[in-house]
Amino acid sequence: MTEYKSLGYELSDNVATITINRPEAANSLSLDMCKELMDASIRVDDDPEVRAVVFRGSGRFFCTGADLRGFPPAGPEMATFVKEMTTYLHAAVSRFTRMDAPLITAINGTCAGAGMSLALFSDLAVAGESARFTMAYSRIGLTPDGSSTYFLPRLVGLRRSLELCLTNRMLSAAEALDWGMINRVVADDELQSSAHELAAQLAAGPTESIGAAKRLYHQSWNEGLESQMEWETRAICDASRRPEAKEGVSAFFEKRDPVFR
Repeated sequence: MTEYKSLGYELSDNVATITINRPEAANSLSLDMCKELMDASIRVDDDPEVRAVVFRGSGRFFCTGADLRGFPPAGPEMATFVKEMTTYLHAAVSRFTRMDAPLITAINGTCAGAGMSLALFSDLAVAGESARFTMAYSRIGLTPDGSSTYFLPRLVGLRRSLELCLTNRMLSAAEALDWGMINRVVADDELQSSAHELAAQLAAGPTESIGAAKRLYHQSWNEGLESQMEWETRAICDASRRPEAKEGVSAFFEKRDPVFR
């Protein structure tokens, strides 16, 4: 199995845990980390044993964005470097988003810049009480990346997205919950256990059907009503053919909990 330098990876009871592991650099993103994230996204997508994923940060921070100390000077060299970095990062986000297994982010401490993007793209998000959210890009004369211009307006609306981007407003965990950016806030010392309890619940579900439902929701933004309903018909008919549906329907009539394996 691949060994990572800037990520932790563990698989237990069908739940993969991916940990951003650069606490000495506030879990900031390096080029190597982006490459490892892409590899990890392929790994969880291809492994049939993975039925849910928890994505978290080590130490005091979730992720504070790109590690600018590793960047070349602003200008053509930086542009080339950023293009390579975002190629790997965006491939990872795309793969994580499109895979069947649901992904839960466990957000601890500060997430800023691309770190905030990584807090937004998951299917479900749990934050500790001390979590803080800020875009931070315009503070250094740059624009958002990592998928935040896709997910943020879908979560909070255009006006609030622009406010966060243009003013670099810092949101508390409670404000992020109120705005719809995250699903729940828990005590800091309960964050990891809460995220893994949620992941375990989802890992026991019908993974292929969950993946199909995720894709329906994502594509709905680009479809009209009738075409989206056609995609719904096709998806539910495909689901009807799978063993998951046979088990789910049988369990319903037998008045027992289904076992999706």
